[in-house]
Amino acid sequence: MRFLLCIFILVGSLGLAALSTPPPEASAPAVEAEEFQIDPVHTSVLFKSRHNNASYFYGRFSDVSGSFTFDEKNPGASKVEVEVKAESVDTRTPKLDQHLRSPDFFDAKQFPVIRFESTKVKAGKKGFYEVTGDLSLHGVTKSITVEMEHVGTAEARGNKVIGFHTVFTVDRTEFGMNYGVSSLGSDVEMIVSIEAAKK
Repeated sequence: MRFLLCIFILVGSLGLAALSTPPPEASAPAVEAEEFQIDPVHTSVLFKSRHNNASYFYGRFSDVSGSFTFDEKNPGASKVEVEVKAESVDTRTPKLDQHLRSPDFFDAKQFPVIRFESTKVKAGKKGFYEVTGDLSLHGVTKSITVEMEHVGTAEARGNKVIGFHTVFTVDRTEFGMNYGVSSLGSDVEMIVSIEAAKK
């Protein structure tokens, strides 16, 4: 009888010990890459060029679309695609806009879309990413690398939104746009500010 009592006490003690031992912690789920759709209303594509070698002139494109995948933990899994309609060039001067759409410049009828598609993304200095990709403009495609700033992330209307900003320079003659180089120069500075909402 005493032997059975000892067995009972031992089994009970083992049961209490098992109950008091915390279960192993579950590993944190991996954060997957998130997909975003560009918000054309809050996205800006501007350009800056010389005029008559005397001043800087600014214009914009009003029709911008695209999407991207962003993986903050693994930037190499990120990618971006942006499309700009050449016809949407806007300088607030209709006559000038018509000239920019003509074969002298963007030739919007023959080359209606300006497109950028990333081929490589890597982390740069804190809050910045180096994005390499193919820029297609005026019928020519060239690889460029730009530095993109992650401006911020927020909640808007119940959805996650994110923003990026970059400034880079393009030599337009490399894309076959040679009109007026002597007075307008060949370098065009691009300012791209993107806001996008999670799909």
